[in-house]
Amino acid sequence: MELRQLRYFVGVAEELHFGRAAERLYISTPTLSQQIKQLEREVGTSLLIRHSRGVELTPAGQVFLARARETIQAAGLALKDTRRAAGLDEPILRLGLLNGIPGWLPAALEQLAAERFPAGTVTLEAGTTTDQLRMLGAGEIDLGLVRAPVTLPPAMTSEQLADEELGVLLTATHPLAAEPELTLDDLAGLELIWIPRAAAPEFYDDALRRIGTGVRLSDISMSHSQLRSALLVRRSAISLGSRRAATPDIVWRPLAGRPLIARYAAVWRTDSTNPVLRAMTVSPGLTVVRQHDVAD
Repeated sequence: MELRQLRYFVGVAEELHFGRAAERLYISTPTLSQQIKQLEREVGTSLLIRHSRGVELTPAGQVFLARARETIQAAGLALKDTRRAAGLDEPILRLGLLNGIPGWLPAALEQLAAERFPAGTVTLEAGTTTDQLRMLGAGEIDLGLVRAPVTLPPAMTSEQLADEELGVLLTATHPLAAEPELTLDDLAGLELIWIPRAAAPEFYDDALRRIGTGVRLSDISMSHSQLRSALLVRRSAISLGSRRAATPDIVWRPLAGRPLIARYAAVWRTDSTNPVLRAMTVSPGLTVVRQHDVAD
């Protein structure tokens, strides 16, 4: 019996659904099911009752859940206390929190850090893609999140984690708001409020290249969090963003052909000795949190 199997069981017991637990644990549903069956064989009895709507705990499973939680907690305390007795600092992973990123992504990385290195902790430092690269270069963070495309210095490496479709953001009263889908021709002559180029130069240039020369670039630029406010001031303008930015007064419309994609990548220094980062990036690395066409 392994701690990993106990964590898997606790995940299923708390979600009461293999699919949701697999997403939470960043493994495939068949692998999770196989691990639970192996655990049940070792215990010698069924811990879960499986049915079409999910699962429920057997009386034995309820007892096992309580003991599994205690064991996982005890293992974490044993590691922390031992490191403390040896005079070792508690490992900290300083994670860069990219402005406007889907919320599930940093949460998934925090969960992965907790599973791969239970004695460590994660702290967050917010910033743009440019900020992340600067902080990595200065040793101020250990793992950054950026929007691709981006050119990295030789001392850094990256791994793509997610793709997200970008569309058009506009006020609910905009003449184009009634259209279910927009074309690039629909945007001709419209004012485009976009992020500052300095925040992510290559991503900025790539988006404008893909959207074409028909739009009129605004004289103002805003961070992702400020785009909604800017559109409510200049109601005839448009912006670009994910469907997550939609609100009752700001609508999101897809672009025909899906020409705009935001690609999120994790970046770290190849010479980093941070034990939490090293545990996270060993095979299979960060690929366990990879998703495509995200919506948060």
